[in-house]
Amino acid sequence: MQIVIFEDETAYSLTPLSDLKPVVALCTGAGSLLDKLLFHTAGYSHPLFHVRSYLRPFYRNRLSLFEQASSPDQDLLLINGRLLFSAEAARLCMETPLSPGSSVLQGGDLIVSRVAAGVVTRQDGTLPDCIDTAEICSKTAVSEVSGFSLITRLWDVIDFHEKQLQRDAGMFPLGRIDGCIEEGAHLINRERISVARGAVVRPGAVIDASEGFVALGCGAVVEPQAVVAANVVIGDGARVKMGARIYNNVSIGCSSKAGGEIEDSIMESYANKQHDGFLGHSYISSWCNLGAGTNTSDLRNDYKKVKLHIDGSETDTGMQFLGLLMGEHSKAAINTMFNTGTIVGTSSNVFGAGFPPKSIPSFAWGGGASGVVPYDIDRAVETARVVMGRRNIGMDDLYETMFRFVASRSLGERVSL
Repeated sequence: MQIVIFEDETAYSLTPLSDLKPVVALCTGAGSLLDKLLFHTAGYSHPLFHVRSYLRPFYRNRLSLFEQASSPDQDLLLINGRLLFSAEAARLCMETPLSPGSSVLQGGDLIVSRVAAGVVTRQDGTLPDCIDTAEICSKTAVSEVSGFSLITRLWDVIDFHEKQLQRDAGMFPLGRIDGCIEEGAHLINRERISVARGAVVRPGAVIDASEGFVALGCGAVVEPQAVVAANVVIGDGARVKMGARIYNNVSIGCSSKAGGEIEDSIMESYANKQHDGFLGHSYISSWCNLGAGTNTSDLRNDYKKVKLHIDGSETDTGMQFLGLLMGEHSKAAINTMFNTGTIVGTSSNVFGAGFPPKSIPSFAWGGGASGVVPYDIDRAVETARVVMGRRNIGMDDLYETMFRFVASRSLGERVSL
């Protein structure tokens, strides 16, 4: 039986966060969905991954992709890539595999299905761009479960974040201090702190786990006078800048820079918010940069639930607190003020006086009182290349092709509106 982690049509509704990565690479809690999957399925058969067609060339060398069924009768165990893996999810999907021809749903979402390859593959044995879960359910015996979490709505990455981060504490060797704690640094409640090899906590910094846990990855640095407290994960090679206040359910990705005040937020790898300014209940994707003094609002003045502007209409999230959701490679100029529940697309450059719109499309230029115009694709590519090069990551032809595809699709969609 071959395990395949799949994407369905919901992957497209998670744009811009899913534009340049598979849904399994989305983050909530202490890391990506992929991190949780690998942690909770260690010892089981190695899975293969199905991703959208335009992502395949770049990710072929980064994930073990499902290429082609050996025959229409090949036994496949399909697991939804939007599933937040846990010990319970691993037991459901892998410990006691489903009977052939059966599926498990939760609230209309297919969690796992065991089918012959011919049910889902094309005639050449390859999988379609996205898996048609309704068709699978129509051809299998379906049972319902409850109690599992899947990323279904754009804001779920923040909605699930606090509880998921607390669950993810078990992924770290808390109480183990392998890194360097320099003289004058303060660690409070060491039993709930993990400092990996090569990590450094500088003089005057405070790591406070009295109301949660704190985990520092390999090579992470916490600079002098910074305070890190209450359920915080700092990824490998990430840097917490001098005087920063990082607290209450924050996940900082590998090689990112975090400064100012950050609360209840997620920063993916290679993101930059190293200056003063407030970031709350927000999701910042890789390669983003928030200029000095950038602030996000995460609570409405009237205390009503936050609404997002999606596809030209308002969507009630049901959330009291929600700040900024920003796609990869986007930038905000100094002193940018983001309103509650703002979405910024992929590779947009936000600047100008006043509050930017609450919905800024991908590959946009501007955003303040002067309005928004399309961002020239060649200029966007060149900027992305420079930004990645500054972190010693080269933009290869496969990444550029994927990047340009997203740009063309995004600009085309905007014209059609």
